[in-house]
Amino acid sequence: MNDIVTALGLEGYKFLFGALILPPVPLLLLVLVGARLMFRQRMLAWTLIMLGVVGLYLTATPALGKYIGMTVHRSPPALTERDIEALARDAAKGPPTAIVVLGGGGLPLQSEYGMSNLKPLSIERLRYGIWLARRTGLPVAFSGGADRGGRLGTTEADIAARIADREFRFPLRWLEDRSSDTTENGLLTVPMLQQAGIQRIVLVTHDFHEKRAVRAFRRGAERSGQPLEILPAPVGVTPPYEWQVADWLPGGTGIQSSWLWVREWVGYLLGA
Repeated sequence: MNDIVTALGLEGYKFLFGALILPPVPLLLLVLVGARLMFRQRMLAWTLIMLGVVGLYLTATPALGKYIGMTVHRSPPALTERDIEALARDAAKGPPTAIVVLGGGGLPLQSEYGMSNLKPLSIERLRYGIWLARRTGLPVAFSGGADRGGRLGTTEADIAARIADREFRFPLRWLEDRSSDTTENGLLTVPMLQQAGIQRIVLVTHDFHEKRAVRAFRRGAERSGQPLEILPAPVGVTPPYEWQVADWLPGGTGIQSSWLWVREWVGYLLGA
């Protein structure tokens, strides 16, 4: 699907397509269609209205995102202490390895800083990537270009490099600053790292995004014609636990969680 969109030159409209196929628009349409049919096909009308209302309620709770993450779109597990120790041992004698942090968006200006900044998702990923680097001794790459609207005035990778250097005192080794989506993260970052002799990457992104990100980097490796080992390193992985009453209560956290998991699941199914 992503290749079709690119071939048609519609990359700039991907945000619009996403807004139309992701909640709440389809659910609101169910309610509106149901209301329109109320005086002709009452059973069908009430069915559509109830589906829309229940769907809207579920997308406002943590339950929907949690269910998707536990079943149809499972994230790889978080790195264990043993995994991290193995990476540290391999840093000197194992295959040349790099930590790759994927951007999650930037902010054109934050008044309190007086300059552009990373969105919270990006900061979380960058922080974890640097934490892993300090534990393992591995170099770090950041992948994230300019937004299509040009509001940042710079690239997300440049913002990340500034924050890593000034606030974390950790310079980034590589910057990929041309990508605008996950597919391009993989297609543009893989050749850059392979030219530097990298044969394995530790891929840092959030749990809901990890599965799609791994596929994008596999595509990048396939297109380059060179093998690349990919070790997922998801951020924000929630330990398994029993269902709780709070999972079914609507709120801002639930809306964000459900929307992110639905978006990634739909994007993965569509090949984005």
